[in-house]
Amino acid sequence: MSEMSSRELLAELVAFPTVSRDSNLALIAFIRAYLEGQGVACELDYNAERSKANLFASIGPAERGGVVLSGHSDVVPVAGQAWSLPPFQLSERDGKLYGRGTADMKGFIACALAAVPTFQARPLRRPVHLAFSYDEEVGCLGVRSLLAELARRPHRPIACLIGEPTELRPVLGHKGKLAMRCQVRGAACHSAYAPQGVNAIEVAARLINRLGEIGQRLAAPARQDPRFDPPFSTVQTGLIGGGRALNIVPEHCQFDFEVRHLPSDDPQEVVAGLRDYAETELLPSMQARSAASAIDFQPLSAYPGLATDPRGEAADLLALLSGSRAFGTVAFGTEGGLFHQAGIPTVICGPGSMEQGHKPDEFIHQAQLDGCDALLARLADWLRVHP
Repeated sequence: MSEMSSRELLAELVAFPTVSRDSNLALIAFIRAYLEGQGVACELDYNAERSKANLFASIGPAERGGVVLSGHSDVVPVAGQAWSLPPFQLSERDGKLYGRGTADMKGFIACALAAVPTFQARPLRRPVHLAFSYDEEVGCLGVRSLLAELARRPHRPIACLIGEPTELRPVLGHKGKLAMRCQVRGAACHSAYAPQGVNAIEVAARLINRLGEIGQRLAAPARQDPRFDPPFSTVQTGLIGGGRALNIVPEHCQFDFEVRHLPSDDPQEVVAGLRDYAETELLPSMQARSAASAIDFQPLSAYPGLATDPRGEAADLLALLSGSRAFGTVAFGTEGGLFHQAGIPTVICGPGSMEQGHKPDEFIHQAQLDGCDALLARLADWLRVHP
């Protein structure tokens, strides 16, 4: 397969409707064919059903750790959104390139692939690694097995650049996330005899109210970090369901809540506080009326926050590539915290803006692709001379 520009590659990538619930194998096959056409060997890491895969490839000396260029292949759904342009076909208007995933984050993947001939043309002293994952949008699921494989290798990468859309501004941090489900099992009865039952919705309401109180404590000035917006960990309930009819005391209610936490905060403290309240304040009276009453907590998804050392080598590299030491943070999560936990210092910088991500008529400016192409050319020069 011949060399292609980042714009040409973006058109190919957008045409694959890699919504998280669907397979990404067709897109991975395209990337694999492109890389192997450039003489780059690829490794695929499949999920249990073999319906999705991560791709990993390296260019440069195999006996040393290099820099990972990381991106996720999945995109969010378009159903129910009012698109004025076909979402899975690249369209151009006034220097803007439209299509699902253009900003989040196939634009970066396109630039990374377009840079392959540049990396190959340099006699690199350290390798560049390409790591493209699946199911990032639904809990950073796919990258975990890829990282487990990297941990078994003798040469760990020295840094990871995640190309999430930051308008090419240098970013060193983001919050982590823990999503939980709480299920309340009460006891049903006729509403005329409501005191004889255990109203699961009312119990859930008390738990949600306690979550609000916990959230207020997290926002205390002493716990704030001004690098983040908002500068404290937050708790919110996003889904709730329960009850069958107004004249039946509801025996079941469940709600989902999430903790968006500063990297320095442990989200399990929120869960432990809510569980303690449930067990000491609510369950005794519930079980006095019905021994079968229960309150259960179930984790749904989680990923850690990221706070990379601004004095470390990864931050120095990011400053060189981006031309700025005005390091910031982003409100959205990435796979960065997982790379960091795996012992790979991680930074974030990519083309496009998350202001356009997840919206109808998502777009990226052509100038952002051009800027990312230039950034990766500077990375190739750095890898050529870095000891």
